[in-house]
Amino acid sequence: MPFQRGQYCRDATEQRRSKTGIHCYAFTPRIHPCHARFPSMMYVLWSLPALTVIGAIASGRMNTTLAAVLGLVAAIPVALFAAPAPYSAAQLATALERGLWIGWIITPYILGGLLFWQMAAQGRSAPGKGGDPAPAFDPIGRRRLLFFACFLVGPFAESATGFGVGMLGTVMLIRPLGLKARETMVFALLSQTLIPWGAMGSGTLLASAYARVPPAQLALYAMAPVALLMIVWMWLFWRTADRAGLPAPASERGREAGWMAISLALLAAATTLLGPETALLAAYGPLIVLRFLADRRPDGKQALQAARQALPYIALIACLVATRLLPGLNQALANLADFRPYADLPAWMPFLHAGSWLIAGALAMALGPARRGQLASQARSAWMTGRHAVLSVFLFAMMAETLAGAGISQAYADGLFSALHDWTILITPVLAGAFGILANSGNAPNSLFMPSQLSLALQAGLNVPAAAALLHVSGTSMGIFSPVRMSIAAGLAHGRGQERSVYVLLLPFALAAFGILLSLALLVVLSG
Repeated sequence: MPFQRGQYCRDATEQRRSKTGIHCYAFTPRIHPCHARFPSMMYVLWSLPALTVIGAIASGRMNTTLAAVLGLVAAIPVALFAAPAPYSAAQLATALERGLWIGWIITPYILGGLLFWQMAAQGRSAPGKGGDPAPAFDPIGRRRLLFFACFLVGPFAESATGFGVGMLGTVMLIRPLGLKARETMVFALLSQTLIPWGAMGSGTLLASAYARVPPAQLALYAMAPVALLMIVWMWLFWRTADRAGLPAPASERGREAGWMAISLALLAAATTLLGPETALLAAYGPLIVLRFLADRRPDGKQALQAARQALPYIALIACLVATRLLPGLNQALANLADFRPYADLPAWMPFLHAGSWLIAGALAMALGPARRGQLASQARSAWMTGRHAVLSVFLFAMMAETLAGAGISQAYADGLFSALHDWTILITPVLAGAFGILANSGNAPNSLFMPSQLSLALQAGLNVPAAAALLHVSGTSMGIFSPVRMSIAAGLAHGRGQERSVYVLLLPFALAAFGILLSLALLVVLSG
């Protein structure tokens, strides 16, 4: 019997055997891949929302929010009139509501993190001012400060807030070293090497919602590509430090590699215990203290001043860790409020939500005499900084749910799979990485490509968390090369006009990073 439009596999649950076991899935009706043979123009039409977003961002005339608006506007008529099966306005409304729910879950991480960081930073003097001497002048001390700023303080600040704040923290710390603008720009970008945990892991939570994979599991699978990419970033750090006149003997490079290995191991352990939201803060907070004590060897007065500045973060981390690790407290807070309108999407438990604790911490600081009267201005500043990210999360989530609910993501994946079979997965790191560079965010490639990636992995019998993590890391980690981040780095380093020369320096490392991601994609296919 020939295939008719709207005909689906009848089994409620399908099973596909693979080397890794049996995958069961039933959350989306699926067009049988043997019959997924739509006209070529239909696939072009289904690609229209993604092509619209890509074109808008690549033009350089629109920000991510406007591009997301255009993508959603394109997705709605495509879903209503060109879906592989009838798609009603009521179904569209449900999909849009699901997207709004995902955005609601993510927003407190973004705005809460920004507000907390800005309130905590009030009254803090810049390095080298207010009577503080430059932290280190001997060659080894300068080199260690550089590593400390790029790979510990920068990622910590980025995890607390996102939006390139890690670059600000890194540049503030290394400014007394008197480096040239070009090298300072590269070091600022190196603070962006752990973006899957940036902004309280909000991007990873969003990706897990699209992939239908628990956030902690997705983040743990992401550790492998992140660790391999760290080899490239360390190589970039060593080359740039040598060029900046801060070389190090092999023993010091070994020490740096050891610190990095310990940092990533602690991050993996914290992710297992706490989830991606608070893992980096909990893992890197103690490391920053230990590294500060080992490198600076402060006297009592200096140690007390540093502890006072770090107190908001110490209190926040302690509270978040307690809510995760103390079963009684965790259960009590969960029972206070638990909203689950959709079984396959994240729940909202406001008393356990890390964003709620960030906002509560900012409110608590506003009560202190040093920050009294600053809450309103800092809240406005947080909104102005984070508004585009918040709006784009809502818009991209609604677009992704619209395309997935209409069966377009599934049908598109079916078409790719029927043409390329298991090797389709090799395309996604390049697509996600390139789009992450253009959009300066992993949210856009996750929303556009994750539903299809999920379908492809299920059809091919591949490891779903591994395939999802590969796409997520490709879209987020390659954002280090984004023109937006480059512009921020140039502004902080007073290097306007040098962006092109920095890109020339970064090109070999970008190619090496893409090579690693493609190799991992091949490994996922061969091991699946």
